[in-house]
Parts: sequence; structure tokens; C-alpha cells
Amino acid sequence: MAYDFSTDPDFADQLDWARRFVVDEIEPLDLLLPGRHYAPPTPAIAKIVGPLKEQVRVHGLWAYHLPPELGGSGGSAVRLAQLNEIVGRSWWGPVIFGIQAPDTGNAEILAKYGTASQRERFLEPLLNGEIFSCFSMTEPHGGADPGVFTTTATRDGDDWVIRGTKFFSSNARWASFFIVMAVTDPDQPVHRGMSMFLIDADTPGIEIEKNFGLFSEPVGTGSHALVHYRDVRVPAANLLGDEGGAFAVAQVRLGGGRLHHAMRTVGLCQRAFDMTCERALSRHTKGSLLADKQIVQTHVAESWQALHQFRLQVMHAAWTVDHSDERAAREVIAGVKVAAPRALHEVVSRCIQVHGALGLSNQLPLGEWVQQVYALSLADGPVEVHQMNLAKSLLKAHKPAEGPWPSELIDTRLEKARQRYGEVLA
Repeated sequence: MAYDFSTDPDFADQLDWARRFVVDEIEPLDLLLPGRHYAPPTPAIAKIVGPLKEQVRVHGLWAYHLPPELGGSGGSAVRLAQLNEIVGRSWWGPVIFGIQAPDTGNAEILAKYGTASQRERFLEPLLNGEIFSCFSMTEPHGGADPGVFTTTATRDGDDWVIRGTKFFSSNARWASFFIVMAVTDPDQPVHRGMSMFLIDADTPGIEIEKNFGLFSEPVGTGSHALVHYRDVRVPAANLLGDEGGAFAVAQVRLGGGRLHHAMRTVGLCQRAFDMTCERALSRHTKGSLLADKQIVQTHVAESWQALHQFRLQVMHAAWTVDHSDERAAREVIAGVKVAAPRALHEVVSRCIQVHGALGLSNQLPLGEWVQQVYALSLADGPVEVHQMNLAKSLLKAHKPAEGPWPSELIDTRLEKARQRYGEVLA
């Protein structure tokens, strides 16, 4: 089967505009407004961000993760990958283009599983960039393992009553609504005993005990919340998908999120590679440019290989999502989930090395990108789990040897070859 990652001329023009727009108009916001990209904009920030979002809409690139009939501008995973590579250079980029995490994944499950009223109430303002959302799944004691979740939802008349605690509910402090995964039937197997719920953020009983930041973020400034649900009453109409169908809903949301993270990571890798080349061509030491040093040339070549291997893997995953079934998509998405932090670590580590002491300083964005390596390793599930699941899936396509020896044993193959052609050769 042929893989086609080509770009038609019209979309190529849109991508060219996006490259200039991100570098000239959006990347300055990363410096002037660090850490504000997920917060509701103040009136002053809205004066900047609003017109930028409007330019994206005018160029037909807003909310490109969803097709036009669902309120977006795209729908093709390959095109989204090409766009995300550009937008992923900047923390503000995804917000300005309406393709930021965790809202993209939340929008996808609302588009697929939401009722008409749920889409009108939650999806439309989310796609319009008017509100932010939160996916509240993991728990303090069990992480991302639903098999040990203790948050429950109990039916009480026309409501569900939710009780429990969730951890690392990203963006909770800014969200207008939460998507919460809870046990609805503990007597069922875990993949049939959990359900998803849409909950307005101002519903009584929701308590954000603490917001955690990442690594060196100042205490109190993070947005990854420890949330208690204390007898939170949710209308039955806010059930997202079928009762007991949380796993199906989660797979859509988490699979898309993992792929989008990988797409954006290509952009960071490219930016770090460009920085490496610039520095190698700019600094003289020991009588010549760094670019003339054999070991630096090795750094450049190996970073280029890591970048392009990863880019092609992401494009292949996107193509598979567009053209293949769900099982094939799960395999390739697991692959890019594992590959993303590795590729970023390789390219950024070499970039730091080539920049020397300056690479360790807070005058370059490299330290932030190193932290992103570890965030990618855990976001939407730890890489180890995806390696294990990927291996199990791949092994199903193979079978054991028929005898005590490997099927590629020369003596065994030679005997079969003689049986097939020996008489003719004799």
C-alpha cells in the first residue's frame, strides 16, 4: 500500500502563511505572557489574542482537528499533523489556532458521543475558543489504571451522584466544565463498569484542594489539580456516551491526544535542530567553527536522523488514522506516543551540548523542552504501558515455530529447499 503525505498547493499556501504567522505574531507571546496560554484572557490579553484567532479563522485553519460539519476547519489527520508541526513550536500556538490540549481530545469525544444538546452546550463554545475544559480521570493512588479507580457515580432519581478524588486534572482551575470518569457498576468488568460525565465547573461539591505545577514552576501557579467530588449531583442528561461505555469514550479522547502531542513535538524537535545548526555555524573555538568539528557534525547528522525518522513515523500514524481501522490506528498511535519523548530528548540534548553553558541557562528555551520530555513520557498514560500493549498487539500477528528450532535455522531451510528444487538441480 502506498503512503501519500503530499500537500496540495492550496493547503501548502496556508501552511506557508501559518509558518510566518507563528514566528512573527505568536512566538513573542511566549515571552511576554508565559504560562498564560490556558488561562481565560484578561481584557488586555483578549485585545491581542482575539484578533490573532480571527486571522486564523479567516485563513481557514481554526480548530483543524474537526471537520466543518462539527465546527472545525479540517478533519484530515495528515493535514492536522502538518499544521501541528508548525503550531507546536510555540506554547501559545495551539490556543491561537484552537487546537490546544486537553480541549482537542475533549472536543473529539463530544463530537462523536455527545448528544445534540450536549454539543450545543459544551462543544460549540469550546470550539469557538470561548471556554476551556478539563479531563478528570487519573486518581492519586492508581494513576492512570482504571482497574483501581474508586471514584463512583450512583444513580439517584434523575441525577447521578459522584463521589471521589481525582489527581492531575489538567486545566481544572480554568475549565468551564469537566469530563469525569467514574465507576457506575463495580460488579461489571472494569471495561464495562465505568461511565463518563459532563459536569459544569460551578456545580456544588467540586473542591479543588491544590493545583500542582511542573518541575520548577512556582508553587501555586500550576494547573494540574487535585479535585474532590463531594456528593456532586449531575443530571442524567449529562452522561457522555452509554452507561458503562467510558472505555470506548476514553480511547477516542486519549488516542487523539497522544497523536496530537506527537505532532506538536515534531515542531519542537525541528526548532531545536535549527538552533543546533545556527550555533554550529556561529561560534568559533580552537581555530575554527563548531560546524567544522567532527563531533559537532555527528551531533547535527544524528539529530537530523532522529527528527526525520520521528516526523515520518508521525505522518504514517496520521495517514493510518485517515485510512485504516481502529486497531491499526491504536498500534501506530502507541508507537508515536513512545517515540515522542525519545526524539525530543535526543535532539534537545545535543542542542544543549552544542550551546555549552548558554544551553543550560534560562536565556534559551531548552530547559523547558527538557521538562517537556518527561511530561510527554507520562501524558495520556506512561510510555511503559504503551510499549507493553503495543508488543502484545504486534505479537498477535505472529506464531511460534512448529518444532524445537527457529524457522530460520539454515539446516531446516536447506532441507526444504532441496525438497523443492533438489531433483531439478541433480
